[in-house]
Amino acid sequence: MRAAVLGHPIEHSLSPTLHRAAYAALGLVDWRYDAVDVTSEGLPDLLRDLDDAWAGLSLTMPLKQTVLPLLDHVEPLAEVVGAVNTVLVQGAPGRPVLVGANTDVHGLLAALGERLVRGSGPLTGAVLGAGATAASTLAALAQLGCTTPVVHVRSVGRAGALMRAAHRMGVEPRYAPLDDALGSLTGADVVVSTLPAHAADGLAGQLGASAAGTAVHGVLLDVVYEPRPTALSVAWEARGGAVVGGERMLLHQAVEQVRLMTSRPAPLEAMERALAERLAG
Repeated sequence: MRAAVLGHPIEHSLSPTLHRAAYAALGLVDWRYDAVDVTSEGLPDLLRDLDDAWAGLSLTMPLKQTVLPLLDHVEPLAEVVGAVNTVLVQGAPGRPVLVGANTDVHGLLAALGERLVRGSGPLTGAVLGAGATAASTLAALAQLGCTTPVVHVRSVGRAGALMRAAHRMGVEPRYAPLDDALGSLTGADVVVSTLPAHAADGLAGQLGASAAGTAVHGVLLDVVYEPRPTALSVAWEARGGAVVGGERMLLHQAVEQVRLMTSRPAPLEAMERALAERLAG
């Protein structure tokens, strides 16, 4: 059986490390997992060529939203979020049925759960960014009981897809400029940065330069895992906050992908070891 991660660019992806380690631990010696560079324009042709030798696909940017109209079925969570990071190839013979799923929400919840300590009051949250991962973050926060987070975006005019996703979820975020994020972050129980690499460096500088008495109390999950640690993570930890690396979200969403594609419980420990070795190397 075959599986692959698709995206553009894709050479940095850690997904092959995780999935190959899972297949080895599960004894799936005839399974293979590749990284394939695919743009949004090339995605339709690739999907049309899939056959019953394929088990599934992992999707990264910029394909999580553009894949939606190309699928036969979209699972409810992925449909509400408006983002698919997993395609399951089902049915044979003939043309397979393509089913879209979202394991990013699972990955976010599991990663945050490693450091999040719940208090007695309502959870407060802040999100940086307005893309597909930000939509998954809103779904994860809603499951944690936070339905009114603040979302900081570089351009409110380009956040339409996120706003529509929030409406479908019944979440009511407050939208604000990214330049004004510092105050929201320092008071939040959970902060998730979905910005690309180095896009939050300016905010990290603001946090590092803030008054000496300024402290944070919440958990920061920066989905970026290269470079490690990110500038925002370093500044956050220096101010007393807890940090969850983006590789933890990647690990947990891959665990769920392996379960969906193989119909077997994923070997978390083996995948975790492979990830640690790859990052250490």
